[in-house]
Amino acid sequence: MSQQLVLASGNAGKLKEFGEILAPLKFELLSQKQLGVSDTDEPFDTFVENALRKARHAAACTGLPALADDSGICVNALGGAPGVLSARFAGEPKSDVRNNAKLIADLQSHNDWSAYYYCVLVFVRHANDPQPVIADGILPGRIVADPRGENGFGYDPHFWLPEFGCTVAELDPAQKNRISHRGKALQILLEKLK
Repeated sequence: MSQQLVLASGNAGKLKEFGEILAPLKFELLSQKQLGVSDTDEPFDTFVENALRKARHAAACTGLPALADDSGICVNALGGAPGVLSARFAGEPKSDVRNNAKLIADLQSHNDWSAYYYCVLVFVRHANDPQPVIADGILPGRIVADPRGENGFGYDPHFWLPEFGCTVAELDPAQKNRISHRGKALQILLEKLK
């Protein structure tokens, strides 16, 4: 018999991806949206604090164990920015086009365009779990000025992977899921949960 687990997200893509990877552990993964749970604010400056807040919120509202992620792109020359503000780097409303334009503009005076995608996952057994399970993953690369590729979203068309000779947006979606920061974090989490 499977145990229910709430994903602190309404994103259908994440629900599918996480559900497939966690299937061997016999979890029935439900999105917080399915359960009528609203998003919570993310007021912190670190990925781990924001993910923990989201997981605790989902667990408190549902009484179920919860899983949350927080992720973004960190650019070395910009001191790690956009970081936790990746989705709203150019302000509200969220816009991938404006975020990418701001990133390229901000990098013009720098020689180092190295960057990395970062993801942290937090699993809590209940809202007040004193020992959350935390896993993270990194995908290193560099920013390129001209976008390439039709797959992916966000910064993917500008995120160059030297070892593959392409941007993330040029990868096959299945390949992206295998090598991505989120995919790496999920594999680590899976091992910890076993």
